[in-house]
Amino acid sequence: MEKRVVLFLVLSLGIIFGYDLLLKELGYSPFSNSPIIDEEIHQVDSRNDRSSSSSDPALEKTTIATDHSQPSTNLETLPEEEIVVVDTPLLRIGISNLGAVITSWELKQFLTQTEEHSPVQLVYTNGQYPGPLTLRSEGHEELTTTLRQNPYRVEKDFSELDESHPTGKVVLTYGSDESDVWVQKVLVFHYDSYVVDMEIRTRGIPEKLDLVLGTNFGVVEWGQGFIGLLGSAWKIGEELVKESPEADAPKIQREGPVRWLALQDKYFMSVFIPEDATGIFSKLENERVVSAGITLPTSSEQQVHKSRLYAGPKQFDVLKSFEIGLEDTIDFGWFIYGSWAPVKFVAKPLFSVLRYINDYTHNYGWAIILLTLAIKLLFVPLQYKSYKSMQGMKTIQGPVAKLQEKYKDDKQKLNEELMKLYREHKVNPVGGCLPMFLQMPVFIALFNILYMTIELRQAPFMLWITDLSIQDPFYVLPVLMGVSMFVQQKIMPTTADPNMAKMMLILPIGLTFLFVTFPAGLVLYWVTNNVLTITQQFVTDRYVLPPPKPGTPEIAKTDQSISGPDKLKKKKPSSPQSGKSKKS
Repeated sequence: MEKRVVLFLVLSLGIIFGYDLLLKELGYSPFSNSPIIDEEIHQVDSRNDRSSSSSDPALEKTTIATDHSQPSTNLETLPEEEIVVVDTPLLRIGISNLGAVITSWELKQFLTQTEEHSPVQLVYTNGQYPGPLTLRSEGHEELTTTLRQNPYRVEKDFSELDESHPTGKVVLTYGSDESDVWVQKVLVFHYDSYVVDMEIRTRGIPEKLDLVLGTNFGVVEWGQGFIGLLGSAWKIGEELVKESPEADAPKIQREGPVRWLALQDKYFMSVFIPEDATGIFSKLENERVVSAGITLPTSSEQQVHKSRLYAGPKQFDVLKSFEIGLEDTIDFGWFIYGSWAPVKFVAKPLFSVLRYINDYTHNYGWAIILLTLAIKLLFVPLQYKSYKSMQGMKTIQGPVAKLQEKYKDDKQKLNEELMKLYREHKVNPVGGCLPMFLQMPVFIALFNILYMTIELRQAPFMLWITDLSIQDPFYVLPVLMGVSMFVQQKIMPTTADPNMAKMMLILPIGLTFLFVTFPAGLVLYWVTNNVLTITQQFVTDRYVLPPPKPGTPEIAKTDQSISGPDKLKKKKPSSPQSGKSKKS
């Protein structure tokens, strides 16, 4: 039985950690593209590198790029771009008068995990793809082209938002004497929120109208982890879908009552929450570059489309406060490329407990240690039963081997005798495995919490561990995990044959190299769990349930019961009387 469990665990780990890598090597990554696209990315990166000398290019006056798909225009006749800056304690936002699009969205309280440690920028700033709040309509190209010649008129009723001035409004209006098209975007900002209340007012646009959420807006990094899905997600009706377009199907369109549309990565996201959207679209613009937007109802008369825009961290409580299922973008239920309800059911309460402990410790590292200790204590009864069952199986290992040898040609009789042996000694052959399977949802849930949640991002522990969401820079925790796992395997009771036990000693080495790249918080949990398991095993062996020594009456009795008459035939002891009679 134990061999099957070990094989199951090894194969599971291989599938979990090797599947994604295999797909990338075979060229089936969800965001793989042609060499032409790769060359375009290289060109874009080169342009970005040349422009990176500016400290904040998104909020400065920018040069207007030429659109080769449209007739050439004399750049000297174009008006200068004006950037409207919105400054709050949480955000620093830039809005361009050319198209009334968002050009910058900085999160002041979150820093990049690079040496510069600059504020996180949610806007994809290469300028090649549609930016947040772009309006597009068939037959009205002026919404995206001639706006450069006829920019929006900007009105702003505040200079800075704070407690004394908690809300502020920016109104951007477009109109042209050459067209009946009229557009006005009203944006209301709040000093203590990542939410913007929006009204999109239009007139003279009877055709289909798209409001673009943006391109990679909210996607800070395409870290190719194996939990969750990066890119677009939406909820139409009551169905939540996490799906991004792929190279062979570069555009997704869905119709229906849109609850919300999002672009997301592991820690951040942008979301449209419209009142009247009739559909969504998501388009693969380039490798790891996805745009998305909503379709609005239109009329030749004036229309008012209300919605909310959220762009910020994927904090569970904040997302849950919307009460539309946004918190489910944090995939607590992930397990082997899918979402499992039992794991999610366990993960959410555990996450609440972790944050509750942190309220007292003010250190997520110690909160992880205390939570691991609490879980260990909770499972002590199950682990005691598991250990007792495994110890019982080890006690009857010799008799089981003899039965297997005795009835090797009669499987049915062998099974009957084994069951009889188990009943006599009150041993459950699966008793050692069942508690482990009952604990698996908890371990997987903790894995998801420590890997996915933004609360651990840039959360320090102690000494050299300054960020629990990235790997240990000196590899101390992974080495401690490998050593503790090796010690744990050596002292744990096992019913496996010696050769199998020796093979399993390779597992700590492989996991050590694997965990080198894992977040320090996750490895800290694993090290703590191993140390507690070793301590529990020592206490159990020494004081609670010491293992029986070879040669005890119970083992001897078992051996005799298995040997039975065959053993008596081989060696029949002589009685004292028979000895006397021989002498006489």
